[in-house]
Amino acid sequence: MEQFFTQFSPVGQALLGTLFTAGMTALGAAGVFLKKEISRKMLNGMLGFASGVMIAASFFSLLLPAIDMAEAMGTPGWQPAVIGFLAGGGFLLLVDKLLPHLHPGERSPEGPPSSWQRSVLLVFAITLHNIPEGLAVGVAFGAAASGQDNATIAAAVALALGIGLQNFPEGLAVSAPLRREDMSRWKAFLFGAASGIVEPIAAVAGVLAVQSIRGVLPYALAFAAGAMIYVVAEELIPEAKANSQGHSDVPTIGVLLGFAAMMLLDVALG
Repeated sequence: MEQFFTQFSPVGQALLGTLFTAGMTALGAAGVFLKKEISRKMLNGMLGFASGVMIAASFFSLLLPAIDMAEAMGTPGWQPAVIGFLAGGGFLLLVDKLLPHLHPGERSPEGPPSSWQRSVLLVFAITLHNIPEGLAVGVAFGAAASGQDNATIAAAVALALGIGLQNFPEGLAVSAPLRREDMSRWKAFLFGAASGIVEPIAAVAGVLAVQSIRGVLPYALAFAAGAMIYVVAEELIPEAKANSQGHSDVPTIGVLLGFAAMMLLDVALG
């Protein structure tokens, strides 16, 4: 697989990687064609799995390479990791405050008042939170192109595979609530699939940014990690837990399995 990617430019590699991740979002959204009601327990487990994947990806694929690259550049390893991580989380926090959106499973929108329909607000929320995932893939392929020993195409491919796996439940988390509100299957699917379109755009932006300013690479990796952890803490885990019927270990087991799966991908392929 690594040899396949090497025939493309870094931008092409990032596009291919995020076309896969966006395609997995669409595949998850297609779950509405199977039945109107999706098992809550299954969805909670899948959201937990997505959380575990993102946590592991943030550490193994983004923060650790950021620390290693900073030290290779003569910069204290903690500096770009801490600054970039907090900047990534802070950026999404600011976006959440400034733009209207609706998290899956919630009744009241967040952000400034808006006349947008609930369906639009819901899709907008998932779309916003897909930005760091596309950015992470783009930065990873940009890092591989920089020639750093601790950043490889194989690691970037592993990251794209992991994010693609966790995008499946995210697509379903968008389309299933829309279907429950009596939206047609096709419309619910299209809304869910559309939420992943932003990932290739963010990936290209990430590649171009790190290629333009090489010194920003460790900060960019940590920025993507902080943004991804924000999504996990703000959206995925709370949603999985809030919609559980009574106390349930299903989301927790999902987190453990997702973390293990992403760790395996990163260590085996990266």
